[in-house]
Amino acid sequence: MVATFVRSAPAPLSPPPPKAVSSIVPFVRNLFGSPASVALTALVIVLIVWLVPDLLRYFIFDAVWHGDAAACRTADGACWVFIREKLPYFIYGSYPLDQRWRVNLVFAIGAILAVWLLSPRAPARRLGMWLGFAAYPIVAFMFLYGAPMLGLRQVSSDLGGGMLVTLVVATFGIVVSLPLGILLALGRRSRLPAVRIASTAFIEFMRGVPMIAVLFMADTMLPLFLPEGVEPNRLVRPLVGVALFASAYMAEVIRGGLQALPKEQSEAGEALGLRFWSIQRLVVLPQVLRLTLPAIANTFIGLFKDTTLVATVGIFDFLRTVDSARLDPNWSGPTITTTAYTFAALVYFICCFGMSRYAQSLERRFGDDHRATV
Repeated sequence: MVATFVRSAPAPLSPPPPKAVSSIVPFVRNLFGSPASVALTALVIVLIVWLVPDLLRYFIFDAVWHGDAAACRTADGACWVFIREKLPYFIYGSYPLDQRWRVNLVFAIGAILAVWLLSPRAPARRLGMWLGFAAYPIVAFMFLYGAPMLGLRQVSSDLGGGMLVTLVVATFGIVVSLPLGILLALGRRSRLPAVRIASTAFIEFMRGVPMIAVLFMADTMLPLFLPEGVEPNRLVRPLVGVALFASAYMAEVIRGGLQALPKEQSEAGEALGLRFWSIQRLVVLPQVLRLTLPAIANTFIGLFKDTTLVATVGIFDFLRTVDSARLDPNWSGPTITTTAYTFAALVYFICCFGMSRYAQSLERRFGDDHRATV
């Protein structure tokens, strides 16, 4: 005989769970949890009270937001009018006024491709990669440098400057350094002595000399490796130097990821009958890039800031244009220099902070995907 039981009334309600601790409690505990924390909190408060009012007064309340150069000469605060007047020069350099639409068009296409490629859920990303890495450089070169066959007159690279040059140098260095760094890292771990020695020699040489020396060598020695009569563009020389220098550092970042990956991963690929490049493309590199993503982002951020060194070979990057603009005698004033360098620092901070935040979002997404597959 089987006994059954059917509940004829609702079960009694359970008591509510204990109240969760408010997020303010750990916050206060971190600030005042120990004598050392109390001392550091007090020190930070003193610094804020000491610095913030003066900074607000200088950059906002006493700043010159309207007027002309004469207003800035007698002002006690920042001269943002100077930034407004010089902003086109900071963006385009001395690029001809009637041809700046070409720069704007290249910026717009690049922004669309960047959003397309950097969006995790964007459709047809393979097509976007072909457009971004194959077609876009050609189109950008034709529009920026000129293509007489299309009715675009040539513009000397000496006239370009400002953020235009900074973005060109940084983008070229980032796009070239990652794949070249991967090849150098694989070459340094190669079983072929010639490949291993050549890769190691290149990496150690680039790491052993300052970037300024590499830029000077690229500026003076690059024509020696080209056929007679071929003169590389003045902007191309530092582009090559920056890309080679960044590739050496990127190679060491990738090599660290390769060493952290268990060799059983490659052996599993070999057991499946995959060839060397298939193992690297399908098994090893996806995991290595995930492991080294913070270091890769850090290298890209450093490369973006190092683009300022191209000024040593006569290239007017963004910081160089800001530095030259502050020397304009028409805008001489006691706060012009401070305003100019503050603006430059803000621009670099916004760009680098954006790159850092995007890298962190990728880390979180890859972490979620990894946990979802475990």
